[in-house]
Amino acid sequence: MPRTIEHGAMAAARSGLEALLRSNVFAVTAESVPPLSCDPDAIVASAADLKGHADAVNVTESPAAHVHVAPLGAAKLLLDAGIEPVLQVTTRDRNRLALQADLLAAAALGIRNILCLRGDDPSAGDQPEAKPVFDLDARDLIETAARMRDKGELPSGRAIAHPPALVIGASDIPVDPQPGWEPKGLAAKRAAGADFVQTQFCFDLGVIERYIARLKEAGLVPSLPLLVGIGPIPSAASARWMRDKLWGVAVPDAVIARLERARDSRAEGRRLCIELLQALKEMPGVAGAHLMAPRMREELPAIIEESGVRRGRPPGFA
Repeated sequence: MPRTIEHGAMAAARSGLEALLRSNVFAVTAESVPPLSCDPDAIVASAADLKGHADAVNVTESPAAHVHVAPLGAAKLLLDAGIEPVLQVTTRDRNRLALQADLLAAAALGIRNILCLRGDDPSAGDQPEAKPVFDLDARDLIETAARMRDKGELPSGRAIAHPPALVIGASDIPVDPQPGWEPKGLAAKRAAGADFVQTQFCFDLGVIERYIARLKEAGLVPSLPLLVGIGPIPSAASARWMRDKLWGVAVPDAVIARLERARDSRAEGRRLCIELLQALKEMPGVAGAHLMAPRMREELPAIIEESGVRRGRPPGFA
């Protein structure tokens, strides 16, 4: 049986994020890209404004195959600054030995939340001559992390003296399910040991509702907490680019038209994000939201605050 987040006491949780998800408290995570800098203060500053607004902050691993500070180091700096990180781990750059070593190092440093990803292909980056590894895929990495945690051993069978206390995340793409569609990929990640899911951008509430309904029918939610990816969109042109260039992103025509009509498209994009946050909180089967905003990153703390989705939480949850 897959090991997924169970309802239980907050004291038993391995991280603050897991405690929220176990207690059915709507969680808000946000994404932060570490800078191309070796200044620790600059790395912390890249996410410091999210403290007290996002429940955990994803630390990306060289997104779009452009080099940034390694997320393992950046996540440790955020943790020391009182910001709970979600360490993104991709299979693009390291073989299984290096990945296992990094998982051990993350746990030793006190980093609990990880998100297992494939990673963007180097051909899409600014050093396309770089050689990809892809020794494992994302599901393999989830399975490896779960075995290390749950069985206290490496895939080779070697025992780990102190197993890593990890909370394992997976990614998924919300789709508008056609007749007969089955969420086989997500089911495989759950079976491999995923504890929670963060999705790609989806700005279509109808798609999200139908996607969640199908996941319920398949028995995946609510036992596997799902955080839906959203964010502020600065303009209609950006919305079209996301729809046409980013794999799996759903941007309905109504959203594009709304941004086109707006006198201030950035302000309208912010309002749209707030409305989506509020709607997701009321949607059965949604455990939280994952905010991404490459071009409006500075707007996220105010968006979260204005949405009010973190207010009125039970005692013990700030």
